[in-house]
Amino acid sequence: MSALQQLCTFYIADLFIGLDVLNVQEVLRPQELARVPLAPPNVEGLLNLRGHIVTAIDLRRRLGFPARAPDAEPMFMIVRTADGFVALLVDRVGDVIEVDESTFEPTPDNIPAATRTLIAGVHKLPQRLLHLLDATQAALPALAA
Repeated sequence: MSALQQLCTFYIADLFIGLDVLNVQEVLRPQELARVPLAPPNVEGLLNLRGHIVTAIDLRRRLGFPARAPDAEPMFMIVRTADGFVALLVDRVGDVIEVDESTFEPTPDNIPAATRTLIAGVHKLPQRLLHLLDATQAALPALAA
């Protein structure tokens, strides 16, 4: 019998991405951020989340996509990593879905090398591919900065 996994889904441009629901603390509407001088380009700023300072990472930049339109506001996914909380800025949030481990495959070779380290693999769904994000890898530049 195959194991099921629940994933919180979201989009960066047209890329459909999932993250283990157990790693997602909450999803927030756009928040005010404090800018960080000399931070890496993918660090959008710092967020005060109920007294905790959380680094906000723009996944568009982290994944190598062009900047979002000036009038497009990202959603904030607050994610737990081994080193603490991180806010991942995403274009839009999808649903929580269940995937079967039998649909999982390793990361395709045609994904750029810089992005391949962030994608743990893909799930082949009937209508599209779901890219599984490695939240710890996505957060590394911010945590090391």
